[in-house]
Amino acid sequence: MLFGGDNADAALVVILHSRRHTLMSSVVVLVVDDDPDSRTLLELALSLEGYVTLAASNGAEALKISGRCHPDVILLDLAMPVMDGFAFRAAQVRDPELADIPVICVSGRHDAVEAARGLQLAGCVGKPFALDEIVARVRDITEMTARN
Repeated sequence: MLFGGDNADAALVVILHSRRHTLMSSVVVLVVDDDPDSRTLLELALSLEGYVTLAASNGAEALKISGRCHPDVILLDLAMPVMDGFAFRAAQVRDPELADIPVICVSGRHDAVEAARGLQLAGCVGKPFALDEIVARVRDITEMTARN
């Protein structure tokens, strides 16, 4: 399923209801990126692999969605308007309800890996990215989390 943009609130209701009743074993991935093309591409690739996706265009939106739906994994761009990935991550780790959600940085910054080093992320992938690498990282994290 693809959710995002103006339909995010309505999609959250559907996700919360579905997740409670029929999709208990589905993995929910929140894609946070201000670039609509990157966001859509990631959502599509993950959806085709069986993941349920939610989308946010900035960190503030992502915090709102995360608080309402508690995704299993977050894919996070670092450079975004309103609230960037650094501010999002700082707010996320301060919130005990959200701190345990693994985050993978997906950024076009030339120094993304170095810049993200102090953020205690589950991983970091530079743009341009290979979709199979993103899917593999999400799969690895969710399998590791399921074993624990």
